[in-house]
Amino acid sequence: MSATVRVIRETRLDPAFPLSRREFDAVFAVVAEALDLSGRGVEIKLVGDKEIARFNQEFMGCPGPTNILSFPADQPPGNGNDSEPGVQDTDMDGYLGELVLSVDALAREADLYGQLPVEHLGRLLAHGMLHLAGYDHGGEMDALTESAVDLVLLNFPD
Repeated sequence: MSATVRVIRETRLDPAFPLSRREFDAVFAVVAEALDLSGRGVEIKLVGDKEIARFNQEFMGCPGPTNILSFPADQPPGNGNDSEPGVQDTDMDGYLGELVLSVDALAREADLYGQLPVEHLGRLLAHGMLHLAGYDHGGEMDALTESAVDLVLLNFPD
């Protein structure tokens, strides 16, 4: 069973954005399968650096932009305000929560790290989805993330 993803685009994508919606969905499906999260629902908001910096400050207490934020379904974001950061459609099967991804950071970091956009997207999605599934930073999360990235690279070699 494939994962359910709802992508909400809240920023105008640069025409040079490295991935189409079809590629984005395909990378998400590979990552979900690699993490044994197929069939689980995730909502993803695509935003720019300015908007993710606002979320980062408001909900995490950290200044400036970041690449991805995770909001697990069982933990309403900041101050009990469950209307932010998004729709939070709990009608999705096995709803895990919401990811907010900066498309600016994705493009910038892929270039900075010399990675294919699909590789870096796979890494960010795996990292965010593992947080939604209850994992904290550490060796196990790192190993699962890299396993997912390896599967992405096998499916998208260039």
